[in-house]
Amino acid sequence: MIRRQRAEETRVYGENACKALFQSRPECIVRAWFIQSVTPRFKEALRWMAANRKAYHVVDDAELAKASGTEHHGGVCFIIKKRSGISVQSWLNKAGEEDCVLALEDVGNPHNLGGIMRSCAHFGVKGLLIQDASLLESGAAVRTAEGGAEHVVAISGETFGDGLEAFRKAGYTIVTTSSHQGTPLYKAELPKKMVLVLGQERDGVSDTTFENADMSVAIEGTGNVESLNVSVATGVLLGEWWRQNKA
Repeated sequence: MIRRQRAEETRVYGENACKALFQSRPECIVRAWFIQSVTPRFKEALRWMAANRKAYHVVDDAELAKASGTEHHGGVCFIIKKRSGISVQSWLNKAGEEDCVLALEDVGNPHNLGGIMRSCAHFGVKGLLIQDASLLESGAAVRTAEGGAEHVVAISGETFGDGLEAFRKAGYTIVTTSSHQGTPLYKAELPKKMVLVLGQERDGVSDTTFENADMSVAIEGTGNVESLNVSVATGVLLGEWWRQNKA
C-alpha cells in the first residue's frame, strides 16, 4: 500500500512552480517543506495547509535539500499526487475550431520538458500528446516550467501513432519538423487546427511519423550548428503559429 502510494506521488520544488501549483490544484498537495525566508510569500498556502490538516515543515537549507532531493529547491518543496493524462477523445470533445496540440515523440529530458511546457503556457497551447504523462510531473520539469506546467494537459493515446491518427481523423493537420527537409517555417502557412510533432534531439521524429505527416516545416538558420535544442525549437515554432493565428 505504501509503495503504491509513493508511486502515485512526486516532489515538486521551486518558488514559482509551487506558487502556481497551489493556486491551480491545492487539493493535490500531501506535504510541504519551506525555508524560513520564503514563508512570507506563502502565507496563503500555509493558512490553507493548517486549515486542511496538511503537514508542513519549516526547515533549514540542508534539510530541504534532503527532502527535495536537490540543492536547487528554491526554498520550497511539495509532495503532490500526480495527475494522469486524459484520452485523445476527451480532448477532442472539448476542442474548438482553432487548436494547436503539441506532440512529443521520445522526448524525456526533464529540463527540455520544462522549457517546452513554459513555451506552451506562453503561447496558449494547452494540450500535449505524450505517452507517459508522469514525465510532465517530475520535479525538474515542473521547476523549469516556472509555473507553466499548470497550464498544460497531458494527452495519451493507445500508442503515439494511434493518438496522431485520431487527431487527423478529427480534422487536425499533422505537422512534423526537420532540420534538413520541409517548407521553411517563415514561408509556411500553419493551419489553425494542427498537431505539431517534435522528436528527441539526436534523431528527431521517427521515419514512420515523418512519412505519415501531412506537412513538414524546417527552421532555417546559418547552419553553424546541426539543429536547435528541442525546447528552443518549440518556442520558435509555437511563436510562429501564434503570430499567424492569434496575433
